[in-house]
Amino acid sequence: MVGHDFTTRTEKAKRAGGAGVPIFAIFVVSGCMMVGPDYRRPPAPVAPDWIARDPDSIAPSAEPIGPWWESFGDPVLTDLIVEAYRQNPSLQAAGVRVLEGQARRGIAIGTLFPQTQNAVGGYRRTVASENVVVVPAERSFDQFLAGFDVAWELDVWGAFRRGIESADAELLAAIADYDDVLVSLLAEVAANYIGIRTAQEELGVARRNAELQRKSFDIATRRAREGAVTDVDPAQSATLLHATEAQIPIFEAQIDEQASTLSALLGIPPRRVEDIVGDAPADIPSPPDRIAIGIPADLLRRRPDVRRTERLLAAQSARIGIAKADLLPHLSLVGSINLDAKDAAKFFEGRSFEAFGGPTFSWAILNYGRITNNVRVQDAAYQALVNDYTTSVLRAQADVESAVAAHRGALLRTASLRESVVAAEKVVDLVGRQYGEGAVDFTTVLLAQQFLVQQQDQLAASRGQEALTLVTLYKSLGGGWEPWMNRSVISDETASQMSARTRWGDLLAENEQRNIAQAASTGTEHDRGWWRWRWWRPQW
Repeated sequence: MVGHDFTTRTEKAKRAGGAGVPIFAIFVVSGCMMVGPDYRRPPAPVAPDWIARDPDSIAPSAEPIGPWWESFGDPVLTDLIVEAYRQNPSLQAAGVRVLEGQARRGIAIGTLFPQTQNAVGGYRRTVASENVVVVPAERSFDQFLAGFDVAWELDVWGAFRRGIESADAELLAAIADYDDVLVSLLAEVAANYIGIRTAQEELGVARRNAELQRKSFDIATRRAREGAVTDVDPAQSATLLHATEAQIPIFEAQIDEQASTLSALLGIPPRRVEDIVGDAPADIPSPPDRIAIGIPADLLRRRPDVRRTERLLAAQSARIGIAKADLLPHLSLVGSINLDAKDAAKFFEGRSFEAFGGPTFSWAILNYGRITNNVRVQDAAYQALVNDYTTSVLRAQADVESAVAAHRGALLRTASLRESVVAAEKVVDLVGRQYGEGAVDFTTVLLAQQFLVQQQDQLAASRGQEALTLVTLYKSLGGGWEPWMNRSVISDETASQMSARTRWGDLLAENEQRNIAQAASTGTEHDRGWWRWRWWRPQW
């Protein structure tokens, strides 16, 4: 009975249309295969721990905080960071490239659907010649045509799905590139702000020492007039005073230069330093006592440049599958539905209906090695990116180790210089009183003041270097993008300009950008099922 029913149903299917079974089979096969390698992130040469000489100043097991600039406790720095994030043009450009990646992903998704869908129509008036061998029965006639043509290449070998996989990876690479620009931008803003505060501190040191040396010059001049000393003492004092005063315009120029650079980072025309950081000079930002740097393996997900290189590697892996699919036959479904008539009055009659459709295939059999060598090209590009990824991982670890060593050195140097300055100030005060009493010559005063100027200037520079090395350390850790994760990658002003030119649909909306990024991170590459198939909706 079961066999009889099966035979009957088969015969009915044949009578209804024998093409139904092959077409169904084509749809089934089209979801079963994906040629090319399935991407796996290659192993990375990661050290088990850091090699810092003094581990007491770092917390290797803790996770680095996102808004690292807050650890300095400087509200002006925090405001500058926020302002740069909102309006820096380079960051906005990187954000627009993320939107470009989202749009390219939409193009890749569109290839899964019928690639050609054309509504056609036309009118033609024909007048035939009578001076021919076979004279047409009807010399002149009209022709009206309206219809719909479709062509759909099926994704039998997974080439289109590999294209989506590649587009997913390229989108995530664009996001990582945006994060990398953001990390570098925030580090540059902090570095220039610290440079301004350091130059202001050095300027204050120069002015205070100039005032101290001016008093010594007055004392030496008075004593020379009294005949207690020769004119050599005031001449030596004037030399030191003028040398110190000559440093003042240098520090003022440094402040103005860094203020102009900081203005550009903030996305504004050059402004005076008072308009950017306030009228009154402030202290150089002080770093915290302990710094959380995590473990080396954290860099694989924290460093945006490492993530970008790895995602470009994944995109290239998918291109190998796309190239291999060209070695196999391409299956398509084509069809056309038309109304065709010579008389407009009969255009909508049933006899004016015409249609055709069915499966087709094409196979580049004699490609003279072009397809095979293209596969080799894609594979070679993939292997090169594997080495680039390894290099980026090694470089990231080296950057952190170098930054830790530099920060440790700056801390030790600052501590020593601070004690040296305290001692030098005592010496200057002591020999100054002794010179006034005639107990020592001016050479002793001169040497003491020269050493004080040198040590105070070195201390200010070392304090600035201490803060700068911490900024470099946080940059090497890839910190700074976390507080703005899942936010819109472009400002409202940029979105308004783009929407005024082009219909972007929902792509400019913050929630849609977040949804697309989430879909890209959980796309075909991470769907490890046998069918490797899921539903993508077109992005209109």
